[in-house]
Amino acid sequence: QLQLVESGGGLVQPGGSLKLSCAASGFAFDYYAIGWWRQAPGREREAVSCIESGGGSTNYADSVAGRFTMSRDNAKKTVYLQMNNLKPEDTAVYYCVADSRCYSDNMDYWGKGTPVTVSS
Repeated sequence: QLQLVESGGGLVQPGGSLKLSCAASGFAFDYYAIGWWRQAPGREREAVSCIESGGGSTNYADSVAGRFTMSRDNAKKTVYLQMNNLKPEDTAVYYCVADSRCYSDNMDYWGKGTPVTVSS
């Protein structure tokens, strides 16, 4: 059974940093694209970043480019999202997602999410 379990969310002040982790199990991790999406209160969910299965490219939303860095460790079946210079508009529930490729409209598999609140 495919599982994605996020951790690392919390409360942080504007300008601060957080590192999210996603532990995967139950599927051939190496062959899947893995990404992060988020959903802010009252807003539609949006793609944040994604790494293709081969690890050759990483995509970022314009709103986080230059501040967020995604990485994957195939040996540990884990992906990370390092978030720096956080802004109040980054407040959202962050979801780890997986699919055969990085898609911008939806992904097939979702974790339960971890909340991130950026506030002073």
